[in-house]
Amino acid sequence: MEEKLEKILGRCLEVEGLLADPEVLANRQRCLDLTKEHSELQEICERYTRYKKVREEVEELEKMAESSEDKELRELAQSELADLREERNRLKDELLVLLTPKDPDGEKNAIVEIRAGTGGDEASLFASDLLRMYSRYVEKRGWRTELVNAHPTQIGGFKEAVFFVEGKGAYQNLKFESGVHRVQRVPLTESGGRIHTSTVTVAVLPEVKEVEVEIDPKDLNVETYRASGHGGQHVNKVSTAVRITHLPTGMVATSQSERSQYQNKVSALKVLRARLLDERRREEEGRLKERRRSLIGTGERSEKIRTYNFPQRRVTDHRINLSLHRLEQILDGDLEELVEGLLSAELREKLKEG
Repeated sequence: MEEKLEKILGRCLEVEGLLADPEVLANRQRCLDLTKEHSELQEICERYTRYKKVREEVEELEKMAESSEDKELRELAQSELADLREERNRLKDELLVLLTPKDPDGEKNAIVEIRAGTGGDEASLFASDLLRMYSRYVEKRGWRTELVNAHPTQIGGFKEAVFFVEGKGAYQNLKFESGVHRVQRVPLTESGGRIHTSTVTVAVLPEVKEVEVEIDPKDLNVETYRASGHGGQHVNKVSTAVRITHLPTGMVATSQSERSQYQNKVSALKVLRARLLDERRREEEGRLKERRRSLIGTGERSEKIRTYNFPQRRVTDHRINLSLHRLEQILDGDLEELVEGLLSAELREKLKEG
């Protein structure tokens, strides 16, 4: 670890020198690139410099505590050692975290897809509950949501809902929601009071830029139709909704939430790009002979990741064996403890892998 940190420290000093060079300052783009690099390196360098200083102090005090003939000096050294050792260990852990490779998609916006699974009407109602849960979570984080496509049911549920989440770190915080969410509760229509089990599938994808996935317009079949459901009379009278089919793969993306056909086309293309990149990544992973499965799972949509048990007011995340007895608050968007637990599990796995 220290060899890597010394290289980073050397590079940080080198960048500082370059930023003082008049020729570099005259080149606006290079100056911006170096400033950004220095900002990224500075936190690590500051922690590492402090870590080395504390480590040296610990070593000096340990020698003093062992070799000094002065009893008062030995006792003073021993009293200071405990705090310094704690700080040294804390700084080392923080440096390990800073050196751990970050998810390249972590800071991106997210696309969330919710689909009712097994359970009929009850599954569609729970899909509606999850849509509200994520909307409330996003609102509390100060991010923005934009509904792209939705298929409501007559009883107030959703067969499907697709929406964007715009905010720094949206994908990082929502990515572990991908999978099967199971609900156990007594449906309103169940006169016998029997608990019914239903499932909803969630897929979270990072928003993809055009340069990351190039799509040949010739490979697209674009159809327009009248929007249904939410949107008001204007939407229903005009063919503003857009359905785009990617002919080589047969993949379909739709958008009907916007008032203009152009806006719906842009939204549908965003969803299509994200799905195409996700499919490409899955194919690449499938070709690997040994695919590592981390503590928090692979994010496959077929995995049962969480159970919402209404009779016991319990939410259990099966990947990290975490059970919380505050179901109402969680469904109201209080996901922080679950998100932090999953991110911590991911970090521990990365540190194990070195």
